[in-house]
Amino acid sequence: MAMKQDRAIINCAITGAIHVPTQSDYLPTSPQDIAEEAVRAAKAGAGIVHLHMREPESGRPTSDLGLFKEVCTEVQKRSDAVQCTSTGGPIGASPEERVSVVSALEPELASMNMGSINFGLFHLVDRFSEFKYDWERSYLEMTKDYIFKNTFKDMEVFLKTMRDHGTKPEVECYDVGHIYNAAFMAERGFLDPPFYLQFVMGILGGIQPSVENMIHMKNTADKLFGEDYAWSDLAVGRYQFGLGIVSGLMGGNVRVGMEDNLYYSKKRLLKSNEEAVEKIRRMLAEISIETASPEETRKMLGLKGKEKTRFG
Repeated sequence: MAMKQDRAIINCAITGAIHVPTQSDYLPTSPQDIAEEAVRAAKAGAGIVHLHMREPESGRPTSDLGLFKEVCTEVQKRSDAVQCTSTGGPIGASPEERVSVVSALEPELASMNMGSINFGLFHLVDRFSEFKYDWERSYLEMTKDYIFKNTFKDMEVFLKTMRDHGTKPEVECYDVGHIYNAAFMAERGFLDPPFYLQFVMGILGGIQPSVENMIHMKNTADKLFGEDYAWSDLAVGRYQFGLGIVSGLMGGNVRVGMEDNLYYSKKRLLKSNEEAVEKIRRMLAEISIETASPEETRKMLGLKGKEKTRFG
């Protein structure tokens, strides 16, 4: 069932903490580039921009609050987009470090990971004979023995922090069990309707991208939440645009951007996040699906408004 929508929200994830700079010269890493990419993505039609931070000198993912403040303040000055700050953090960050951006900046929306998984990136190492930066190889290799930790205790802390600061959780479900975790946390009073679920497909350790898996996840959410939720697909790599269109046809929303996919088409790298937004917006328009503005996005998701954040 899910919530009925007249338009689809485009969410653009600007840089993430998965890809390393060796994979693409176009991956934004400095705060200036991340902010610029977010503003341009919003102008191209993204209702939401999803933000991670990276160290300016090396491109290594970081949870540095000073960088979050700098980027979010700049984006807020130049754009009306909803800013969704990540609480996933860099690989290996503690729960306290990951959620600190919510208490410090009180964003409208923040990612909320609904379960622990093996989170594997180590298989990417074999694609490169050398790396731009010393940290990249070990960063990828360490995920062979890495669990992305989101215990029920962690989830309680994250959700209480978000509620205390007026931030809506963007509920990230990397597998079907995470949808049941969300229902459990809602039953316990930690998660309030209407829920906003994102079906993450393609991380090694989680559910893989396919039309069948997306339908299964949506059917599960329908049974648990009825019409009390909206949803979005997040398919990584080459599945991003194709499954985004299927999501639109099924009444859902879509996430694109360089966090999840570095390619515009086969063998052709994305040159900007703006390109990804323009492409999916055009594809949706071809099947008569209009996209939501930032203000329409706020209304659809029940957000507090950017004036109630602490971005500056």
